[in-house]
Amino acid sequence: MIQKAKLLFEELSTKFQVKKPWDIVIIFALNVLITIPVFLIAHQNLIDLEWIWQLDRIILFVIIIVIIQLILRAMRKITLLSVFLYFIILFIGTVFGGYGFKSVFEDYKYMMYSMSENPNPQDVIISKLLPFPNKSEVLKAIEYDKPIVRNFAIMATSKHFRGVKKYHENYTLIQCFAVFKEINSRWNYVSDPKDKDYIATASESLRYLSGDCDDHSILMAACIKSIGGTPRLIHTDGHIYPEILIGSKKNLEEIIYLIKQELFVNESKNQVIHYHIDERGQIWLNLDYTAKYPGGPFMHEIILGALTLN
Repeated sequence: MIQKAKLLFEELSTKFQVKKPWDIVIIFALNVLITIPVFLIAHQNLIDLEWIWQLDRIILFVIIIVIIQLILRAMRKITLLSVFLYFIILFIGTVFGGYGFKSVFEDYKYMMYSMSENPNPQDVIISKLLPFPNKSEVLKAIEYDKPIVRNFAIMATSKHFRGVKKYHENYTLIQCFAVFKEINSRWNYVSDPKDKDYIATASESLRYLSGDCDDHSILMAACIKSIGGTPRLIHTDGHIYPEILIGSKKNLEEIIYLIKQELFVNESKNQVIHYHIDERGQIWLNLDYTAKYPGGPFMHEIILGALTLN
């Protein structure tokens, strides 16, 4: 039985063996095709050392391509069979909604675009923060379940980015960005009464789309939560602003491409995407009233407290 299997393997090896110099060409081409998805998986799961010119990612790519090249050269007798199996795997992923040709192309596109744009991560938010000011009153004011709030959010999604439909996995975030665009394009900053911290409810702020930073943050958080997004409020020295949960580094790369190429092309042109990474490694984008696009510059960077609305 063992002898039969050995003979069958030798027969297949001979049948699928490619003559020189084409074996070298095919091995290198296959190496590149395999290296790209392997590198993407490693890139998304390994810690970003944030070296200058993305040198850590360049070194990672070189290491992977060298290792795979050595493996393929050791398997050169069945090179053609390896090529066939590789394309079969990607074809199955494409047909059945798994990781296929389109996924490889899009992930690579998002990664390269994100690396070229060089987004700017801010400080990691530690778990030991100061108590959030007026927490109970702020939570009560975030009236995400009131019809007037949800209706406003729905109106914004009908008004902005309605034609952007091909990014199904990020559809909720796209709609939340529509809310951001509607509120921030119309917001009128009005100070609180002297010597009093006035906290307006979301429905109250909707009447004139006016108020100070905490009123803006409350309204933004309420509208975003009413359509399925995950917002949080950040408290700094004398300022409060909203952020939205993006997710992982892979999600961030997709969102950077969307912001820069689809949703806020003019506003974000030649601008940096700013974000925070919390203690669990989750990424949050700035939605302050001072920002013209999601991920705009922070007005205040020292974080004193955070209030997340799950």
